[in-house]
Amino acid sequence: MSAQAAEETTQVFDVVKQVISILFVVAAVAAFYYFSEILLLYRVLGLVAIVIAALLLMLTTALGRNTWAFMLESKQEVRKVVWPTREETVRTTLLVFAMVFIVGLVLWLLDMFLFWGIRLLTGQG
Repeated sequence: MSAQAAEETTQVFDVVKQVISILFVVAAVAAFYYFSEILLLYRVLGLVAIVIAALLLMLTTALGRNTWAFMLESKQEVRKVVWPTREETVRTTLLVFAMVFIVGLVLWLLDMFLFWGIRLLTGQG
């Protein structure tokens, strides 16, 4: 029973942390524009610092930990990808260009013949 209560308390704290993080970012953006007479460099540094603090606070929640774990797993999966060589990429790109040109030519010819047929049927040609 106490484990369930602790889990509910953790979920409540996570929601509170998420709301506080969002409020920090909103307040930082509002302050950025409110203090427009202050030098831009200082306003940007303050905005970046508060956004980083909000992200760090968000990382302490379950959602933040899951997102961080997902990003690390994604990084590992990208390392497993076998990327094509430069030659394969150039060949594939040229093949795509050639197919686009051929399909464009066929569609243009089809359009011209249909236009010619419609003009012939309507007596405008």
